[in-house]
Amino acid sequence: MAGGISVHAVDVANGRPALGLRVAIWRVAPDRTLLAEGQLGADGTLQAPVVEGDGVTAGEYEVLFHIGEFFGANAQTKFLTTVPFRFAIDKVEEHFHLPLKFTPWGYSIFRGA
Repeated sequence: MAGGISVHAVDVANGRPALGLRVAIWRVAPDRTLLAEGQLGADGTLQAPVVEGDGVTAGEYEVLFHIGEFFGANAQTKFLTTVPFRFAIDKVEEHFHLPLKFTPWGYSIFRGA
């Protein structure tokens, strides 16, 4: 079984996990396939089979974080809409954890441990 892809998002503007943030995980190459989509839980993570490696093969991936929807009508200024993060997997046995820290105006994302 592959190592999997997991995400953890924190709304640093409000100092809390991003409960309800919609996330989609796509394999974009060699074929475009939606692997997971859903809202993050109270701990800011997505619970989906892809976390355990289901559907993960070598290729290019994209995670879409729908930040504009998350802040919605409560945002003072509409700025960020969807934050994409593209990366490649060649060693499917490794786990790819993607922490996202964000505000309505900026973000930081990286491969974590």
